[in-house]
Amino acid sequence: MELYLPVAGMSVNLLLLIGVGCMIGLLSGLVGVGGGFLLTPILMMIGVPPTIAAASGACSLVSTSSSGTAVHFRLGNVDLKLGTILLLGGLAGAAIGVHVIKLLRALGSADFVITVFYVVVLGSVGSFMFVESLHSLRRGLMTQPASSPVRQSTLLKKLPFQMNFPRSNVRHSVFVPFMLCVLVGILAAIMGVGGGFIMVPMMVYLLRMPMHVAVGTDLFQILFTCAGVSLMQAAANQTVDIVLALAVAVGSTIGAQAGARISRMLRGEQLRIVLASIVLATTVKMSLDLIARPALLLSLVGSD
Repeated sequence: MELYLPVAGMSVNLLLLIGVGCMIGLLSGLVGVGGGFLLTPILMMIGVPPTIAAASGACSLVSTSSSGTAVHFRLGNVDLKLGTILLLGGLAGAAIGVHVIKLLRALGSADFVITVFYVVVLGSVGSFMFVESLHSLRRGLMTQPASSPVRQSTLLKKLPFQMNFPRSNVRHSVFVPFMLCVLVGILAAIMGVGGGFIMVPMMVYLLRMPMHVAVGTDLFQILFTCAGVSLMQAAANQTVDIVLALAVAVGSTIGAQAGARISRMLRGEQLRIVLASIVLATTVKMSLDLIARPALLLSLVGSD
């Protein structure tokens, strides 16, 4: 069954889109990330223009993260005080990213920049996860930072506007979480990701938050940051294909339930190795696409 995507200007098999959503949802349930960092390159591989794939991918993450946020909120895993600061930083970064995309589209280089971003970011994150997981398996332990307060670096202690976050049991300058999420907001706009695969490790290892609170609070900011990104992309660049986003969201909702059940059968290190392997495979495929000889040597200048 072919589904016409009005903004992308192409037809795609509906079952293929739902299948892609199921796979992303499965990964989300397995390893606790939104999956946007894999969704956008997969959509690009099936022919969706990168700018539309990124914006529509961010839109589909709204539905995926909303269910996760609701569950963690009921469990008390959302630090609303810290999450609000993260959200403000995320929206500020998203505004910057949207204008960057608008400028790049005008220059005709948006597709290339998005692809290079993915190759660099996915390659770095995938390599780190793979090596770290192998080390954890060799030790026979799952590395897990303590949830109790630990010594912060001298630099972080000297920053102004220090604030206590009782739910996370940490104390930081408001500038630290704000600036971290500015970066995530820029990534959300340019790459169509929620940023959980970068933000959660930073919240755990840099901000020293307990893992379960970091995941719940990050899902909270992802929900509203991606909603803001979707609105800004639709208004400024007209790159959100709501038909595409809804089809993927249906599949991801189904896949997330299966992933959550399968995750109980595997160790944390095994899950991270699975994720890292998929990330690295995607990076290799996109790298090859960058250097491969194009089918058409001539293209329209400024096209996306």
